[in-house]
Amino acid sequence: MPSTTLTEPTHAIAALVAELAEVAPELELRGAGPGTIRYAFDAGTTPARLPEASGPTVALPTTVEQVQDAVRAASRHGVSIVPRGAGSGLAGGATASTSQLVISTERLTRVLEVAPGDELAVVEAGVINSELNRQLEPYGLFYAPDPASHDISSIGGNIATNAGGLRCVKYGVTRESVLALDVVLGNGELVRVGSQTIKSVTGLDLRALFLGSEGILGIVVRATVRLRPIPVARRTVTAFFDDVASGARALEAITLSPVRPSITEFIDGATLRNIDEHSGTELADRGASLLLIELDGYGIDEQFADLERVLTAQGGRVDIVAEADAPGWWELRRSGRGFPERTWWKGSDIAVPKSRLPEVFARFDSLHERYGVEVSAVAHAGDGNLHPVFSLAIPEGADPATPDPNLAAANQELTEFALALGGTITGEHGLGSVKRESAALELSERNLELQHAVKAALDPSGIFNPGKAI
Repeated sequence: MPSTTLTEPTHAIAALVAELAEVAPELELRGAGPGTIRYAFDAGTTPARLPEASGPTVALPTTVEQVQDAVRAASRHGVSIVPRGAGSGLAGGATASTSQLVISTERLTRVLEVAPGDELAVVEAGVINSELNRQLEPYGLFYAPDPASHDISSIGGNIATNAGGLRCVKYGVTRESVLALDVVLGNGELVRVGSQTIKSVTGLDLRALFLGSEGILGIVVRATVRLRPIPVARRTVTAFFDDVASGARALEAITLSPVRPSITEFIDGATLRNIDEHSGTELADRGASLLLIELDGYGIDEQFADLERVLTAQGGRVDIVAEADAPGWWELRRSGRGFPERTWWKGSDIAVPKSRLPEVFARFDSLHERYGVEVSAVAHAGDGNLHPVFSLAIPEGADPATPDPNLAAANQELTEFALALGGTITGEHGLGSVKRESAALELSERNLELQHAVKAALDPSGIFNPGKAI
């Protein structure tokens, strides 16, 4: 068994590349250099301008067997592995150095099976989330998890972070839509965890361990995913409010109503103004906060009547969005925000019990007063997950690469406040390398010891994604 102490990178990587050229000649390898620099980062850690530096060595397998070959070779030479999907993560979970081997699943893109009668599909890890749904549409089925990055993120990456998204309020996060996984372990062995049935209580749920494990336990190469019928109808609804507090209170009114929207997104006033500046819209002219809601399924007129009643009672101005215009509204929610070039900004990903959301939004003004930073947020309000953004104009003469420490201080205070409300420091983006050190705020020392014990049991040589998640 390889030592947990990794050997010197230059010699080890060269020996690894030489071995793979012999045992897996069809596996494409890209040597460390400027051409692979994008593989050194993920979406959350990529600088505004990529540095002119060397990136890591990258393996681009097209088969499961090639993944196994790459893992075995890395293990023999003591080279650590960074599993990578589409690189759309926001927590630094796929960052890599030149001493590491990136194994990218971006070419494992086959939908291997669709079984309409069982409402499941078997897919390779590199299948893009939205592409899977395009292939499922002729069957009248869809894969429910839809992170904001659904057009660029892969199923394997979604599994690695247990991604959520907009529709998880009704359909659950990735965990609720994954039945089984095929995983390559640190010795190159391929194992299956889970079952093709909805119900299965045979043994411990090892499947759940890999969901959200951020590549530290193994490489997911295939997944058996649960599908659902495409709803007979969908309707997008907007509700604008005169202030943030009224909009936030309306969330509880929805919970107490008989309506169960498939999406409930809350956008505060500062974010509406930001979207207007970045996208040329005039949303802030219509109100100081917005609930953007999707209803789906049977009885949609009755659902809307109940929803309109409870939102109007909270001061909401409720409208149905024309079907042709609905995609534009959802795209504004997903990608409408932006920041001027000379702005420092820091994003976050906290979650609280959804009844406590009004308290979190009410905290923003006091954070602004104490730290002088702008605080805004969009929220997957149906499940209490917020994405706050802390921003500050860069003063003349300041170094753009050295953010004002007040940004981090405000973020820290809001994170601790979320924990005090019974929340979590990351709802769906994961810990990666960006939030790893903050895990101790939420997890006890004994909890962390147990997690490291699980890591040691499944990856005894410690080659998978060291320095990430735990």
